[in-house]
Amino acid sequence: MTVQAGPLRVLVITEDDPLYVIRFFEAFFPRLPETIEIAAITVDRAFHEPLTATVKRMLRFYGPVDFVRQGLRFVATRVSGRSISKLADQAGIPLIETDSVNAPSYHEQVRALAPDVIVSVAAPQIFREKLLSIPPLGCVNIHSGRLPAYRGMMPVFWQMLAGESAVTVTVHEMVVELDMGRILGTLEFPLNERDSLHRVITATKTAGASLMIDVLERIREGKTEPREIDPSEAGYFSFPGPSDVRKFRRRGHRLL
Repeated sequence: MTVQAGPLRVLVITEDDPLYVIRFFEAFFPRLPETIEIAAITVDRAFHEPLTATVKRMLRFYGPVDFVRQGLRFVATRVSGRSISKLADQAGIPLIETDSVNAPSYHEQVRALAPDVIVSVAAPQIFREKLLSIPPLGCVNIHSGRLPAYRGMMPVFWQMLAGESAVTVTVHEMVVELDMGRILGTLEFPLNERDSLHRVITATKTAGASLMIDVLERIREGKTEPREIDPSEAGYFSFPGPSDVRKFRRRGHRLL
């Protein structure tokens, strides 16, 4: 393939997370080369569940003490006005709002935008076939886990719990089956014997920004070398429960 004429037009779909996902964009926006143009961004709400359900989920995960500590961090970021939407506005990137990325009305806006690629960064909704088919160069996702072994939610947690020596950050093509598209790039982030989930998620989000830029540059230049996933190695993980957190702590790791 030949190098694309002009900048690569990218639509980003992400979630409204002022604690961790925002670290990706704090590194991503300032490092973008002129050859990559972020045409627009959609910042979706996390989890797509009632606030009470999210609070219960987080309380079960963190436990009372860490729940309060993390809650205070969250409130502090909200009070400060720190958000992905604000970063995008400062970078001159238009915001496209929607209740569902799979709604026909959203698809119409995306087609009018004419992105070459759609990038998912912790997008909270599964992309259906119609959305996946819109950009001519496809949709790509960044996933903080080795694929296909650590498909699903909270891959950093599950890799740390499994005793991996490093967290693998993966950029892959998106297909209808979750986290099963061909791999476009990876990086290894070393783990300490006793580590903090907070530290690792924060650092891998930042490191992942450079990986995504590298992959997008290779897409623009037609130099990607996609690697097929072996379905026989596929695993799937859901959101950790209290028993998983107890095992995590017994291994010597901390959440915060």
